[in-house]
Amino acid sequence: MNILHLFVGSLLFFVLFFGISFILNMLLRKTWVMSFVYPIIVILIVDNFPFSRYFTDTGEAFQQLGTNLIHLKMVDIVFLSMGLVGTIVSGIVIKTLRSKGYQMF
Repeated sequence: MNILHLFVGSLLFFVLFFGISFILNMLLRKTWVMSFVYPIIVILIVDNFPFSRYFTDTGEAFQQLGTNLIHLKMVDIVFLSMGLVGTIVSGIVIKTLRSKGYQMF
């Protein structure tokens, strides 16, 4: 993967999660809701088994999740980190807009 793909992919993850987080923050009127939900989204992206396995076979599921997280490539870590940064920046933007008097929904 070249540097252009890394830049474009990082930008896409940032914009995607910024937009989703901004909309959820406006509709739910909770500033940091997406930043707390984002780790669950990362778990759903990283694991390769059904979510119900966390309840039926907890120990094995978390062990395999830990293995999958350890074996992530640097590119994947950058992409997922940029998604987290997008959710955090969205919370900051919403908080700033509300303090300046803008009321969304």
